[in-house]
Amino acid sequence: MTSRHGYFQPGDLIIGGIVSLISVSGERNDFRQHYDSWISETVVLTNNYQHVLALAFAVKEINENHQILPNVTLGFHIHDSFAKGTFHAIMVILSEQIRFLPNYKCGIQYNLAAVIGGLYPDNTFDLAMVLGIYNVPQVFAYGSGLGLNGRNEPHPFYSMVPNENHQHMGLLQLLLHFRWTWVGVIARDSINGEKFVKIVVEEFPLSAICFAFLQKVENLKMSDIWDAMDQLLELYHIAMKSHANALIFYDENILILRWLLYLPELQMVTVEPQGKVWIMTIEMEFTSLLYQRSWDKQVLHGALSFSVHSNEVLGFQHFLQTIYPALSKGDGFVKDFWEQAFGCSFPNQISDNKPEKICTGTEKLENLPGDIFEMSMMGHSYNIYNAVYAVAHALQAIQSYQSKHKATVNGRRVNIQDFQPWQIPCKQAQDTDDCYKCPDDQYPNKDRDACIFKQKTFLSYGEPLGISLAILAILFSMLTAVVLGTFLKHRDTPIVKANNRNLTYTLLISLLLCFLSALLFIGRPEKITCLLRQTAFGIIFSIAVSCVLAKTLTVVLAFMATTPGSRMTKWVGKRMASSIVLCCSLIQTGICAVWLAMSSPFPDVDLNSVKEEMVLECNEGSVVMFYCVLGYIGFLALVNFAVAFFARKLPDSFNEAKFITFSMLLFCSVWLSFVPTYLSVKGKYMVAVEIFSILASGAGLLGCIFSPKCYIIVLRPQLNKREQLIKRIK
Repeated sequence: MTSRHGYFQPGDLIIGGIVSLISVSGERNDFRQHYDSWISETVVLTNNYQHVLALAFAVKEINENHQILPNVTLGFHIHDSFAKGTFHAIMVILSEQIRFLPNYKCGIQYNLAAVIGGLYPDNTFDLAMVLGIYNVPQVFAYGSGLGLNGRNEPHPFYSMVPNENHQHMGLLQLLLHFRWTWVGVIARDSINGEKFVKIVVEEFPLSAICFAFLQKVENLKMSDIWDAMDQLLELYHIAMKSHANALIFYDENILILRWLLYLPELQMVTVEPQGKVWIMTIEMEFTSLLYQRSWDKQVLHGALSFSVHSNEVLGFQHFLQTIYPALSKGDGFVKDFWEQAFGCSFPNQISDNKPEKICTGTEKLENLPGDIFEMSMMGHSYNIYNAVYAVAHALQAIQSYQSKHKATVNGRRVNIQDFQPWQIPCKQAQDTDDCYKCPDDQYPNKDRDACIFKQKTFLSYGEPLGISLAILAILFSMLTAVVLGTFLKHRDTPIVKANNRNLTYTLLISLLLCFLSALLFIGRPEKITCLLRQTAFGIIFSIAVSCVLAKTLTVVLAFMATTPGSRMTKWVGKRMASSIVLCCSLIQTGICAVWLAMSSPFPDVDLNSVKEEMVLECNEGSVVMFYCVLGYIGFLALVNFAVAFFARKLPDSFNEAKFITFSMLLFCSVWLSFVPTYLSVKGKYMVAVEIFSILASGAGLLGCIFSPKCYIIVLRPQLNKREQLIKRIK
């Protein structure tokens, strides 16, 4: 059975979660104004549902990673604190699933390891009072890290958020930067609000920041706005009539601020909105309730907000795309969320106060606007995600200690929560058996007592190496285009017509594309670039090398055909050269097609090659097919080199074989050295090595084969005549 305002997933060890998501109001049956009809009995802070999903996703990841807690399954029990209060929520969590039996341990598999929450400071203090009795650790994952504000901490209390002093310093620097020295402050009438006001009043005047007004706002429920309308009107007039440059708003949610800015639309105020700069603190996240969706969001444009640090978590958005009411077993939040997020009702829950639109249950979260539900992980959700991992690693450390010391109590092997202290730090002076392994996307600090998130890296255009290689690729492309233009301009001259000029054009175009293909390797790996990188490089280079092979064979066969009675005459001609290029290219195209069909390249993250970095890369899918592509190009190059070497002593005037021999020697040297170099480097430098090899081998072909011809065409045009060629043969 699932609690309407809870989410339970069984496990060997349970992580509790207190969220602030749903407000239920049943105290009033009539409303004074028609605007109250917008507020239903159940009001959902839809963006806060992501907090629930972040906890569930973290538990799912940990259970799938057997290196963290082997032979242990984590579960969770999440309950809402808005519906019936924090005390009720925590007592439900301390009971087995939804059986409300506080002070009894009825479920043999219900072992509460820690509780994560809550969103508001008062919730945190209430949690501390109850959890202290039961010695259950509490992890504070919201807000800006005010702790217990000097209160005695009767139980383990761990904060996943930075100290609020950082926000005070940032706020002060912001005001000084813009020279906003006359400001107003509006703060929630709470313990944290009082502390915030006390700090800014004491510290900001020391930097010549003065206050136009200091105003408190009562802690209002979402459904009690009309009871506080007189207070909101008074607050609006104080703010708008003041001469303050900026208005600092300290609150846990954006509800009151949105109502303040909406009052002019209700024609309930006598003062027009003034050009004030609103500054919101780190606790606030932008969200819209169901009845606020039509409100103008432009009034918030220009506002400044401090945000909680977040990071992209791989797989989280895909996880969100799999959330549907019918598939969310044990989730008592999802239906209320779904109705208010999508503005619909499920068939068995339609009432007069709800929209007439029917929920199908197949609506997609990614189609919701960001103020209703955010697909990227928000700051508070990221703290919850990290808090779950912190609990899991603490349990892992205890499990490791128990395994090493074979701890027992009264002859019974102790389990994880029997052991104290619950978190074992990993110092260098301790036995390394007591250490836990950092997650794959983190690495240990120098003291080896904490894990630091790895930086995402890839070969980008914003770094010297990336931009240097890009400039080289563009320069070589432009040089190839100039050579091609020169040959087209002098297409009727003997040196261009000699040895199949169409083959020459094909070779130059393929070299141009080779240089441009190097740009596919620079930048953040995407699905399309990963598919094109190696296949485009392989096919284009095969065309280039097969063109050179065709030119070499043309020279050899042409001289063999001059021998009286030779059967080679029928093989000499443009058709033979075209056939060589087509056949060689089609073989490489076939190899690439098989590669894409069997195991195509895809964007991936390398978490292990570089200690402090997450390398965004293109996974080749099949390493064997990658080396097949390289091997085929190498095979063509070796055949080319052998034929050109055989033909190097033919008469000079018609003979490109000497230059082709040298170009193929250079080409083979580059790619033979590529393999060991590529295997010896790590991270983005593997990509840089391949780009350099592409540019170097392409430049070798361009320079060795075409520089002598360009020299004659441009600087020695008198030699570019048929008579000169015949004279040199003789």
